[in-house]
Amino acid sequence: MLSQQAVTRQFIKAFQTDPELVVSSPGRINLIGEHTDYNKGFVLPAAIDKSINLAISRRKDEELHYIAIDFKQEFRGNISKLEKSVQLWPDYINGVLQQLKELGFRFGGLNIVLGGDIPAGAGLSSSAALECSVVYALNEIYRYDLPRLEMVKIAQAAENKFVGVKCGIMDQFASMFGKKDHAILLDCRSLKYEYIPLDLHQHAILLMDTRVKHSLASGEYNVRREQCEMGVRALRKIYPQVESLRDANRAMIEYTLKDVVPDVVYNRCKYVVEENLRLQVGCEALRRNDLVGFGKKMFASHTGLSKLYDVSCPELDFLVELAREEHAIIGARMMGGGFGGCTINIIRKSFINEVVDRMSNAFRKRFGEEPLAHICSISGGTQAVPGS
Repeated sequence: MLSQQAVTRQFIKAFQTDPELVVSSPGRINLIGEHTDYNKGFVLPAAIDKSINLAISRRKDEELHYIAIDFKQEFRGNISKLEKSVQLWPDYINGVLQQLKELGFRFGGLNIVLGGDIPAGAGLSSSAALECSVVYALNEIYRYDLPRLEMVKIAQAAENKFVGVKCGIMDQFASMFGKKDHAILLDCRSLKYEYIPLDLHQHAILLMDTRVKHSLASGEYNVRREQCEMGVRALRKIYPQVESLRDANRAMIEYTLKDVVPDVVYNRCKYVVEENLRLQVGCEALRRNDLVGFGKKMFASHTGLSKLYDVSCPELDFLVELAREEHAIIGARMMGGGFGGCTINIIRKSFINEVVDRMSNAFRKRFGEEPLAHICSISGGTQAVPGS
């Protein structure tokens, strides 16, 4: 783990001065509501206690000097020529600078040191955390007076337009708006949001990383989007008010769509409509502090993702089936785009070690390699480190 103090020490060593500001920006989990974002539906993310820490100061010239402690890499550039880098990680910083530039905000050269403890490749959105830390830091030191939602949109645009990843807004939103012991019920159409209490008490969030990333993921993601859009086009012929699957209900899917589209399109649309309903019922359970009821919705979500949306894989399915057999786990599902990555589990704290050992051993016997286990708690969003 790279602490805020370690990042500050590295900054002083590299630039012979204290940073003007240190910002901490968290990774995120998504409790339920997968593949609903691009269908204008609902998601339920939360910020976690694993973050990117960024130390920053202004320069008197137009040069950009970045140091990434985790990668043991440096980058040098100039604000007059913001280009993509073969190292990739500088793109998330330069993308934010490019967006600010296009919006007319002025800034000079920068010294930046960054590091953190968000596990790489686990689907916890370290890229969104980095983008949020950069836009937040510049907003502070240059006094742009940007509201948080505008910073979220700039961070998302950096990833969409500069980095070239067509992500939705959930990752950046969760990182910026996170609240301790709360999840965020986010409406991906209106961007209205509500904090939902998530007091885990004797439970914790356990992520089991398959360490699998199938090459299908990016292409199949686009296929799923097109299948959902095909369903919407079919529904609009009868229900003109349906602009996205967000506007559809179960009756429309069962009594109209089923007869006019291929089975695969029907399955995709059925999953999205049911997932939006599951999320809302799950939020009601959390409001009642019924964590067990919420966990049942997580298991149901995985079944839908695996059987109807077809974005799971044998490794993810195996981990969720193991979770169903563990009395200490009250809910589990795959998290993220699919075809690999993590399962998210709500587990009783006192049983974590023995459950992880049992699941890891079973997984190794089946697939020849152990998954990685990460324990998370729910944290606040992007913020300046006190005293920096």
